[in-house]
Amino acid sequence: MENEFRVIDNYLMIRMPDEIDHHKSVYISKMADKYIVNEQVGNVVFDFEKTIFMDSSGIGIIVGRYKKISCFGGKVFAINVDKQIRRILLLSGLNDIVEIME
Repeated sequence: MENEFRVIDNYLMIRMPDEIDHHKSVYISKMADKYIVNEQVGNVVFDFEKTIFMDSSGIGIIVGRYKKISCFGGKVFAINVDKQIRRILLLSGLNDIVEIME
């Protein structure tokens, strides 16, 4: 899953897996933090193109990265969000901290 992380300009692009659960969230969070610190990126973009399922651990990934990146004045974005994932982001209130790109 290492190839799911890519730095483009000042953005860390994270291609989220098809299913986001507790086991995958630990790995994603650890790798994202590593990139944020080592590559000194300013923003994080979560790509949900493949994602069909996300539980509360997915919300935790996003909130955790928001807390890290906002300390440096960065922002968090979500792209390729389908109807189900959008609903989760809205119901959890994450749309207040994540910019959902159309």
